[in-house]
Amino acid sequence: MPIRVQNDLPVKEILERENIFVIDEYRATHQDIRPIKIGLLNLMPLKEDTELQILRSMSNTPLQVDVVFVHVSSHVAKNTSTSHINKFYEPFENIKDQKFDGFIITGAPVEQLAFEEVDYWDELKEIMEWTKTHVTSTLHLCWGAQAGLYYHYGINKVQLPEKMFGVFRHRVKNRKTPLVRGFDDVFYAPHSRHTGVPMKEIEADDRLKVLASSEKAGVFLCIAEESRQIFVMGHPEYDRITLDQEYKRDKAKGLNIKMPENYYPYDDPENKPILSWRSHANNLYTNWLNYYVYQATPYEW
Repeated sequence: MPIRVQNDLPVKEILERENIFVIDEYRATHQDIRPIKIGLLNLMPLKEDTELQILRSMSNTPLQVDVVFVHVSSHVAKNTSTSHINKFYEPFENIKDQKFDGFIITGAPVEQLAFEEVDYWDELKEIMEWTKTHVTSTLHLCWGAQAGLYYHYGINKVQLPEKMFGVFRHRVKNRKTPLVRGFDDVFYAPHSRHTGVPMKEIEADDRLKVLASSEKAGVFLCIAEESRQIFVMGHPEYDRITLDQEYKRDKAKGLNIKMPENYYPYDDPENKPILSWRSHANNLYTNWLNYYVYQATPYEW
């Protein structure tokens, strides 16, 4: 079944070129089916890139997925046009009385700030508290995962000695948990962050379970005991060239950035990056939508 989006969302055309089944609002209203309703709080600066990446990741499921884009009102986006935000996004104030089957909180380029220094932190706290009563399952990504662990469980992030940047090898733990069903013992995923959450602090909290980790990158995936809060420390939704764009952008700015690890063939930035994480990324989103959203939500909220 398809992803349902607004009729003239710019990334809709790209998804259709990739043979991803997308339907617009008019056609969706004429189908006798209950779609699952997913909210996407997009905190990333390049919002259209993130829209495309996450919609693509959610497309490999037999479910009809109705996506609502949400933005915070306490922050003005600098890298996405105001007209795009006003046309395709809803402020949290407009949707907070609604119920959602699932909700996604993305990463954000504010990780080196203390949480309380982020200009929209108070609004984000309100949203995370709201998810406890209005959302069946919430998926937190990268900085969004760090923020969720801090808000819900009091586990703070720590500064890393150097940026965790590249594609890293992970091992599955707790294989019986449905979220990692179908995963190989070893899989790869991208990371791009200056901070992390110590594994020992997560493991010390009985309410949390680590499902996958890396010797170098640390915890990748953990889940709350009641399965309503899920935390992904990396960026499984990233495109093939996302790390390449970040690396070359920062090099052009003269920043001291190392080449992303395990990414370019022969560590040559002129070579096309190897895409080694897409299948497990798709599996992660499909498992989340199926086992933690669709099967857990009553037909009538």
